[in-house]
Amino acid sequence: MLKEAKKHPQEQAGMNQGFTRTLTLLPLVILGLAYMAPMTVFSTFGVAAQTTHGAVPAAYVMALIAMLFTAYSYGRMVKIYPSAGSAYTYTQKTISPHLGFVVGWSVLMDYLFLPMINFLLAGAFLAAAFPVIPAWGWTLLFIIVITGVNVFGIRLAARVNAVLILFQLLVTIIFVSLAIRGLENGMGMGTLFSALPFYNPDVSYSFILAGASILCLSFLGFDAVTTLSEETVEPKKNVPRAIFLIALIGGLLFTVVSYITQLVYPDFNSFKVVDSAAFEIAEYIGGSLFASLFLAGMITACVASGLSSQASAARLLFAMGRENVLPSRVFGYIHPRFRTPLNNVLLIGVFSLSALVMDLVTAASFVNFGALVAFTFVNVSVIFHYYIRERRRSPGGSVLYLLLPLIGAGFNMWLWSNLDKHSLTLGGIWVAAGIVYLLFLTKGFRQQPPQLHFDEAEERTGGANQNIS
Repeated sequence: MLKEAKKHPQEQAGMNQGFTRTLTLLPLVILGLAYMAPMTVFSTFGVAAQTTHGAVPAAYVMALIAMLFTAYSYGRMVKIYPSAGSAYTYTQKTISPHLGFVVGWSVLMDYLFLPMINFLLAGAFLAAAFPVIPAWGWTLLFIIVITGVNVFGIRLAARVNAVLILFQLLVTIIFVSLAIRGLENGMGMGTLFSALPFYNPDVSYSFILAGASILCLSFLGFDAVTTLSEETVEPKKNVPRAIFLIALIGGLLFTVVSYITQLVYPDFNSFKVVDSAAFEIAEYIGGSLFASLFLAGMITACVASGLSSQASAARLLFAMGRENVLPSRVFGYIHPRFRTPLNNVLLIGVFSLSALVMDLVTAASFVNFGALVAFTFVNVSVIFHYYIRERRRSPGGSVLYLLLPLIGAGFNMWLWSNLDKHSLTLGGIWVAAGIVYLLFLTKGFRQQPPQLHFDEAEERTGGANQNIS
């Protein structure tokens, strides 16, 4: 008490002041769309085109439908837990702490595999432009450089991230403009209007579903604005609206861009390297000059996302170490000079070396495994909280709090079941390992599990870990 009384008046006022609510709906939507990254649509276009047999836009529509139902459920849950914004927290609070732990463990896959996807993409695109160095060489170089930067801190990268996103948006606009000009000059299908990318009687619906399960990766981050609730004007109204609009606008953007791309380059079996197919298309529609600009945009996206995703994963592991969910001596360590979680950064760097022997489809499926598990339980949490616990069972309540989230959960489970079989198997092993670890932590489920409040934990560690924020 005496120590508290001796604090400087300005410091005391600063502690009590909190955030200033300045964000309205439009800035929230812009921030959310920026988080999703405009050039994400090109990252998996090649593998999605081959998986769907030329029906990438149809797969995006399927993924968008699932995301819109999930966005609705996120909006409902953020009204109850405005500062959490996480599927694992919702599951812990509304269904079961033990089940919430398993959901959180599944989501951990996202954090571990997202950096790997960026390394794979960077390697594939650079190898397409500079084949003298193989893709694995570029991938290894990116792993070393980005891991090194994260060891020393990425504050500068965080400051210029907005500029990098604007550059990506500019490249995307130029790509679409060149593709439209090419279509008008007879490239590809030679028309701006065709139903084939959406409906082709020769393409099995199972191919489209398999593609949609891969393309869920593009939507990751549409719920990120929940972490800005304390800085938003009327958050219980604006944050749910922003989540829904971000998913809708992002999904429509991905659908339109993939539609134009599919029209201008319909031969999905002619890619030299499927992981860097978008680079081949860029060269096809704009020549070597635009291909260089496009490559710069993709590498910019990979660098920005690789830095932030690896730093986020390291912060997550650090937060779990601080809360003794993982051994604190290893995962809770902060380097005294660099003020970064050195062990975690290096561990993720070593883990990312598996990108040297893994393909993009498998890595994306791992990320989507955890994401679709999380999205499913966001929908289920709405049912448990509103329909079961609060008994909102009027005809309108049954639609809002039972039917809609049930459809959302069904769509996500449908997409989840269409993931690559190897990914389902290895993902299942990962979940089983989490259950075994939970048994150990709770002494056979006799104790409450650790609370995996990742968002809040990261916020608490911000001061001690400034260099990765």
